[in-house]
Amino acid sequence: MDIILSNSSNDPIYLQIVNQIKAMILSGELVEGEALPSMRNLALQMRISVITTKRAYEELEREGFIESYTGKGSFVKGQNAELLRETHLKQIEEHLSQATEIAKMSGIELEELTSILELFYQSPSGK
Repeated sequence: MDIILSNSSNDPIYLQIVNQIKAMILSGELVEGEALPSMRNLALQMRISVITTKRAYEELEREGFIESYTGKGSFVKGQNAELLRETHLKQIEEHLSQATEIAKMSGIELEELTSILELFYQSPSGK
């Protein structure tokens, strides 16, 4: 499991870990039942505090992405289809919000922005 931490990120370290593990789960890179590194091992690998990894795992568990069992470890939880859909919708809304703001600043009208979105949506690669 490759997690890359950035000192220049505005997000705290625990949140960088949470976001990257969530992305791995949502993309299918980490699958249901797969064991995550222990909090201690992840802390050693990342050269960070165990408290930070504990906070990240607690957040992932609170959001329903992992399950933790005392003495056994933490595992990827089976994803509820509705939870996955909501997570993806939230990501889409964030990106579209950013695109809308840029379009407004650039004087791009809604019709043109809609046409651009339709082009992306219809292209085979999405790009």
